[in-house]
Amino acid sequence: MTSRTLIKNLAALPDGPVSITGWVDTVRDQKKVQFIILRDESGAVQLVNPAVRELDPEGVSVGAAEAFALTEQISALSHGTFLTVAGELKHDERVKLGGLEVKIGSLDVVSEALETPIAADSSLDKRMDWRFLDLRHPKQHLIFRVQTTFEHALRQYWIDNDFIEIHTPKLMASASESRAELFEVGYFDTTAYLAQSPQFFKQMAQPAGFGKVFEIGPAFRADPSFTSRHATEFTSIDAEISWVDSHEDVMRMHEELLVAAFTAVKAKHGAEIAELFGVELEVPTTPFPRIPLAEAKQIVADHGYVVPRADADMDPEGERRISQYVKETYGHDFVFLTDYASSIRPFYHMRHADDPGLTNSYDLIYNGVEISTGAQREHRIDVLIAQAKEKGLEPEELGFYLDFFRYGVPPHGGFGMGLARVLMLMLDEHSIRETTFLFRGPARLLP
Repeated sequence: MTSRTLIKNLAALPDGPVSITGWVDTVRDQKKVQFIILRDESGAVQLVNPAVRELDPEGVSVGAAEAFALTEQISALSHGTFLTVAGELKHDERVKLGGLEVKIGSLDVVSEALETPIAADSSLDKRMDWRFLDLRHPKQHLIFRVQTTFEHALRQYWIDNDFIEIHTPKLMASASESRAELFEVGYFDTTAYLAQSPQFFKQMAQPAGFGKVFEIGPAFRADPSFTSRHATEFTSIDAEISWVDSHEDVMRMHEELLVAAFTAVKAKHGAEIAELFGVELEVPTTPFPRIPLAEAKQIVADHGYVVPRADADMDPEGERRISQYVKETYGHDFVFLTDYASSIRPFYHMRHADDPGLTNSYDLIYNGVEISTGAQREHRIDVLIAQAKEKGLEPEELGFYLDFFRYGVPPHGGFGMGLARVLMLMLDEHSIRETTFLFRGPARLLP
């Protein structure tokens, strides 16, 4: 591989020869001098070339011919063309871009680019059509560097706290939650389903004696929603722990995990996030506020908004209203809404000992949007079967799952959280399409 210097590392080098590669961001082709802004995966730098516009008709030296050819070559460069450039690095505080520039000695066109089909003001749909070009933008680069740091910090917290990482199947013989949101897949002489979540399998790890597990992986929902926060394929962050006394233990783990991840992101990318997104990232304090769902609905009603259905989950407007209240009252961007009605929760959520109409469960709301659902699971086989029947499920279809609970299983609980939603809200973006590498929705399977 050809030796190259990343642009971000130029500042630490002394003046002298360097070799860099990247794509043409802009060309300023002036009469006496030419400037190129060259960008690679780490940053951008200014290149400079004294322009030679014509040759002496009485005699052309080799050097003059080469300088003329270089000037012509630079004039013809198109946006996005990939280059290898050898030249002389010079530190100069007068240069606005990084306080340095590279005087071009030679320039090799690695891959010439056609005129770009998108611009800064292109619609989101058009940018998604040309996602590989859209991702060249520094903001898009930063999103996925933030994602990398965020996920690494999650894993570091889990590893430091003795969790085991698992990789669960994405082909399932039956539904994990609702048949209404399943993708069916032909599977030899039968039908398989794309996993909506790793729920059943991370619970299986509890009677296996794993104790604490996590997974970051794909999940699929056949949900024909076109909102800014829904996708048919998304990355799910999941954790499950044994020996919980209630969902409070799960919430405590969840908030500690997020504090660790936000701390890492702020330390590594806080300044860049402020510059490119205009967001001063805050690390949340613990404990996060906790409000029972019924109380949260009453709070938003007292502030002028009534959730349309009393027997339903908090709707998007209700989530925005309760977040606004929490921000004003507690100065916090996160809030746990707890104690959901059993009628709107899955059969495997444990119910209150003194009120079977409520569950030991929660939703986590961040900046006005739900990012996660968590709960203590029901581990008693007789209760689990009864609750499945109440939901209209046939125990026979849940045979493999119910077997997990027939041979001894500790009390346990966990959560699932959408990665793209967290990033969207963290960076104050308006759609998870911006924070998903390649988005999949009801009308998008390309690129």
